[in-house]
Amino acid sequence: MSDKAVYAAGALVWRVVEGKLRILVIHRTKYADVTLPKGKVDPGETLPETAVREIFEETGIQVNLGVPVGVSHYRLPSRKQKIVHYWAAHATEGAVRRSAFVPNKEVAGLEWVSPTRALKYLSYPVDIEIVENFLRLESDGVLETFPIIVLRHAKALSRSEWTDADAARPLTDRGTKQAQKISGTLASFGVRRVVSSTAVRCVTTVVPLATSLGRDIVRTDDLSQDAFEAGTADVRAVVGKRVRSRKAAVLCSHRPVIPTIMRELALATGTIEGQYLADAATLEPSGFSVVHLSATHPGAGIVTIETYDARD
Repeated sequence: MSDKAVYAAGALVWRVVEGKLRILVIHRTKYADVTLPKGKVDPGETLPETAVREIFEETGIQVNLGVPVGVSHYRLPSRKQKIVHYWAAHATEGAVRRSAFVPNKEVAGLEWVSPTRALKYLSYPVDIEIVENFLRLESDGVLETFPIIVLRHAKALSRSEWTDADAARPLTDRGTKQAQKISGTLASFGVRRVVSSTAVRCVTTVVPLATSLGRDIVRTDDLSQDAFEAGTADVRAVVGKRVRSRKAAVLCSHRPVIPTIMRELALATGTIEGQYLADAATLEPSGFSVVHLSATHPGAGIVTIETYDARD
């Protein structure tokens, strides 16, 4: 991210009420406008973390991020450029009921409106573009989605520095820090299942995430490098199970295995392979790709892929 720009993140928060789609807009006190919830990135945050935090702070609603729905650019009075990243985010009925929102000096009120109303009601053209992007996805039948996150383990000791079995090779200090730093970003996508190669370096990478979520780590040799190189890893079975479950999951594995995971995701969802899959599989230690799939029609193909670089 450039120091010359101001970065922010938010979401188009949606729900279905009595069979009708509704979009959340906020009325801001200071600006007397109607807009989508968003806010500036805090030091050390990633954009997905910012989006989830800002939605909660402005509305009291805890959300998980779905597919990205656009980026807005505009000039501030200071002449700096502001860049805002948006995701779709489904607000469950439970999350709405748990909201403790009260009008305050920043947000005067919340309102759930129809898409048609939102397009006429929002104060800024950049917000209208985000709604239009979201509605194109909705018209394509991909309103509800879930992610499968393909994660390369964090930085491990090199083979030359390790004399024991390769599967026991641990993370470096840098790798341990990377594992901590990626945990919040991974959690932003509503992870429900944490699946890892049995190798120590993979399991250790997802420990902070599993701990924060209160989830067990599912360890499998089918994602391990040793089994993959021996020709005994059943990557297809792991991927197929996760696609059928239609629940957000992280698959932590190794550089040689990840291209096969991506190909199996394409195969399981009827997606045409291309360079984009190879790009999404080219990950540095602790890097990951978020593969968004339709929850209602996962066999209709990959909706989109986001790739996140390693965090140091």
